[in-house]
Amino acid sequence: MNIDSIKNGIVIDHISAKRGMEIYEALKLENLDCSVAIITNARSKKMGKKDIIKIDKEMEIDVDMIGFIEPNATINIVKDGKLIKKYKVALPEKIINIANCQNPRCITSVEKDLDQVFVLTDKENKVYRCQYCEMSLK
Repeated sequence: MNIDSIKNGIVIDHISAKRGMEIYEALKLENLDCSVAIITNARSKKMGKKDIIKIDKEMEIDVDMIGFIEPNATINIVKDGKLIKKYKVALPEKIINIANCQNPRCITSVEKDLDQVFVLTDKENKVYRCQYCEMSLK
């Protein structure tokens, strides 16, 4: 299989197999007017199989969103066909408006303009709790 390299854009790499579409949908990449390639089940010495997303456009992306979904991912910035920056994402300490609190008594269910804020309380088990009512995110 041949997937062209990108000239200017972003490559999200080291995504666990079968998680690429989740990141694609969360970042709303379907709304872009450029080429986006999703490579699923690519062979990886490190991971066995992995997904990769290539975005043929320079743009801002929500690193916290990626870190929440796939904390082991890497983001590669490509300019003029060359890798200029590579960084590893991690679980964010706080996520804002990425998920909704499911507690019907939480203030966020009444105050619709209030940000949905979750704080990482257990890094090992990837547990986030609502900043307002402390309900855990499932």
